[in-house]
Amino acid sequence: MKIVQGIVLRSIGGFYYVEAADTVYTCRARGIFRRQGITPVAGDRVTISVEEDGTGMLEEVLERKNVLVRPPVANLDVLVLVASVCHPRTNTLVLDKMIAVAEKKGICPIIVINKSDLGDPAELETIYRSTGLECFTVSATDPRSLEPLRRRLAGQVCVFAGNSGVGKSSILNGIDPSLDLSTGEISEKLGRGRHTTRTATLYHLADGYVVDTPGFSSLDMEQVELIDKEELADCFREFESYVGKCRFIGCAHYREPDCAVRQAVDNGEIAESRYTSYVTMYEAVKDKKEWEK
Repeated sequence: MKIVQGIVLRSIGGFYYVEAADTVYTCRARGIFRRQGITPVAGDRVTISVEEDGTGMLEEVLERKNVLVRPPVANLDVLVLVASVCHPRTNTLVLDKMIAVAEKKGICPIIVINKSDLGDPAELETIYRSTGLECFTVSATDPRSLEPLRRRLAGQVCVFAGNSGVGKSSILNGIDPSLDLSTGEISEKLGRGRHTTRTATLYHLADGYVVDTPGFSSLDMEQVELIDKEELADCFREFESYVGKCRFIGCAHYREPDCAVRQAVDNGEIAESRYTSYVTMYEAVKDKKEWEK
């Protein structure tokens, strides 16, 4: 028997498929995980024991830096949020909600503006580059435009999200044609029907991994925990330089007078759409009791 460390690529039916040193081992998990209330998920870094016949036992789940419920995946480095300049045009509120969740979870959000060959990306570029977020403008039909994104994702564990039709499959195919994803249906690769499990799977991409899951088209925002009103401003990174400059300590940047954030919006220093998203999200949680969240 040998002890090795690896990464969970997929779990299904009580089996965990763990990649370690270019080999994928089929593992069971010890009962202690169930007793401790730990459910290993794709992306978990784990220690396994391997028998001579190649079968393995999951011994330990190493400390996670983050974990999502939908998709069920741990240790994400990057959340790639794909926006489109047309057909369909991106809903910035949905995009901003996903950015906020990533910021709270310690996942680096990056914006990819697709279909630049079909419309003007300037508006979206102005909004999101002003936040300090990384922003890539691409056309999935032009492999050269995808090269900076491929380099950025090298060695990372990432998940793509965005409205259906924004071009996630086409972008992934452009980065790595061997994925051979059907346009408009990323999970088609796995050959799953409509009523199968919501299992997440890691695939190799640019010397790293990309998460594939039936919930791939967008993070299920209705299922993501609400961000507390006290934490929400911290999830809008462009607010940071104005903290401490408001009249009131602990300003919520909502309706308070002499708010530096609101003044920055009026001055064009913070995008109005971003502030509108913040207010919408704040109003959704400001009156909720702890038990309602």
